[in-house]
Amino acid sequence: MAVRLLDDEQLSELLEEMGRADTVELKLTVPDSGFRSAVDSLDMDPIDARLRQVVFFDTPDLTLYNSGVVVRGRRIQGGTGGTVVKLRPLPKRLTLTKDQRPKGLGVEVDVMPGGFVCSGAIKGTTTADDVRRVVKGKAKIASLFSPVQKSLYRAHAPEGLKMRDLSVLGPITLMKLKFNPKGFGRPMVAELWFYPDGSRILELSTKCAPAEGFHVAAEARAFLSQHGVDLTAEQQTKTKTALRFFATSLASEPESA
Repeated sequence: MAVRLLDDEQLSELLEEMGRADTVELKLTVPDSGFRSAVDSLDMDPIDARLRQVVFFDTPDLTLYNSGVVVRGRRIQGGTGGTVVKLRPLPKRLTLTKDQRPKGLGVEVDVMPGGFVCSGAIKGTTTADDVRRVVKGKAKIASLFSPVQKSLYRAHAPEGLKMRDLSVLGPITLMKLKFNPKGFGRPMVAELWFYPDGSRILELSTKCAPAEGFHVAAEARAFLSQHGVDLTAEQQTKTKTALRFFATSLASEPESA
């Protein structure tokens, strides 16, 4: 949740990326050893968290992900759901004004200690039941996505790779908590992802306008340091961890006769 450890060239590139973004999301993953102290020091109340499930769609060898495309569905406690087709990183050739972008494309820069990435995504709505039907093999993956999402997919997925060719990777269960830490002045989000092998990733994040990025990053770094949150721990990526886990599981399944 800071821009430290970036050299001059990286800082220049970050400024360029922020110039084409709608929002900046500052992120920090907390190591397992720091979970309890982070929850206590930031006064997070787990009972306020909402249960969610995330499912990814890709090939067993992660062809989409390796091509910079992420396709995802989400089930939310209470019956709602969401979908996204994301380009991560966002190709430089799509440095467009809002009027020139594909319809519904939102651009965001994710900044974490030592790195950053600019992504573009078109989000959609669905229901928790519809996502579950796809996970269970009772509905087609494409049925979850809108025409504009499918158009973005066709434009950037590897040639010949149709949505019907993708596999279900997941679901991953997580808890998401939106809270207002006392003394920080802006909302934070905590996501705790539970992986099937028993491992966990806790991510803290906050969003701001691109013009506020460096200022908010400095504030967040100071605030978290004062509350004993380790800013030097190795950072983990929720999506990459999930995709690699399920891709490995698919690869180890015996082929049907």
